[in-house]
Amino acid sequence: MATRTDLRPIIKLRSTAGTGFTYVTRKNRRNDPDRMTLRKYDPVVRRHVEFKETR
Repeated sequence: MATRTDLRPIIKLRSTAGTGFTYVTRKNRRNDPDRMTLRKYDPVVRRHVEFKETR
């Protein structure tokens, strides 16, 4: 049986604005096998930017 960390690993989402700001979240490996890209708020530049998954 798969454990909690196998199916939903912890990932870091790093800002593409170059500020170094990160979000930490979990993702479902079965639904999203590729690297995630989300639009989230970056408080350093004070606007929404793309955040890409880093491991």
